[in-house]
Amino acid sequence: MRKEDRKKIDEIMAGMQCPKDFRCSEDGFEKLCKAGDCGLDKLLECLEVKPGDCSFALQFGYGHFCTCPLRVYLAKELGK
Repeated sequence: MRKEDRKKIDEIMAGMQCPKDFRCSEDGFEKLCKAGDCGLDKLLECLEVKPGDCSFALQFGYGHFCTCPLRVYLAKELGK
């Protein structure tokens, strides 16, 4: 991971509360929730089976969006 990416990730983590204590970062972001780019700047499409279990899941119609700033950055900037 590039130094600039690590710095941005640290900034995002410092500026948010995570109910799961950033478990996604423990293994270098290898085990992430399922989400896909939906064309919106600050949202992802949540592809989890039970999205209601996540505090970052935003229901919209029959689907859910991911609002986690860290997850959005990882998907859009690092392709994860």
